[in-house]
Amino acid sequence: MKELLLSPDAHQRSLVDGQAVGCVLHDFERDFDAEQTERIGALRLALMPGLMLTTRVHPLRSADIARGKLERGGAIEGPAQALDLLVSAIGGNILNIGHALARDVQQAEDDFLEGHHTPTARDLVHIRRRLAQVHRLLSGMRGVFQRLEEDEELPADLLPTIEKQVQRIQSLDADILAVQAQLRLLREEVDIQQAQRTNQNLYILSIVTALMLPATLVTGIFGMNTGGMPWASAGHGTLLATGLAGSAAAATYMLLRWMGFMRQ
Repeated sequence: MKELLLSPDAHQRSLVDGQAVGCVLHDFERDFDAEQTERIGALRLALMPGLMLTTRVHPLRSADIARGKLERGGAIEGPAQALDLLVSAIGGNILNIGHALARDVQQAEDDFLEGHHTPTARDLVHIRRRLAQVHRLLSGMRGVFQRLEEDEELPADLLPTIEKQVQRIQSLDADILAVQAQLRLLREEVDIQQAQRTNQNLYILSIVTALMLPATLVTGIFGMNTGGMPWASAGHGTLLATGLAGSAAAATYMLLRWMGFMRQ
């Protein structure tokens, strides 16, 4: 148990040693000037009859939540309640983060549908990275408690709390996955809109290129330094050549329109 509390390994795991139960759980770190950060830290805890020890390298948000509950008069009468307090604090912090991410996705979706502001890929990638971070944290924590739930050496008084936390974590993870699905649909809609805009620009560029091609051909012919060039000696030769180029472009436009290429 001492090695688990002092080990530099931050992988989420659990250990049952007689009446002592140890866990390494992940939680979000906090700064002195900010309650929420995107850094994940390890919370090591050991539960024994009448005693709970916790160690951590950096300040964690769940520790502040748990301390606040104790200061407001929360009573702890055993290791099961101590574990429930600490894990519920982690879950409460993740629940707040999930709600904030859900609001961000909903706001981005409303802005996109109303046409006020199309969310950028950077905005959506940041939300996606945050959701993936929370999902990995919850998946690892659920694995820890599921292994404890199946451990035959687990003290009987901790089993109801472990089962409760497994269900709670599954519910939190389901909420995060739902937000991820909503974000994925929004990203697909944004990609479709960008693809349509690109196709529209390419379509316009293709039409302009097709209209200018005959005119370019006419101007190229009249730019050749060869003998017998039509209207070379005419007083209005340039005007006539320009009219011919314009007529060629107009004829191309009518042909494309007749063939259906000008239809939206």
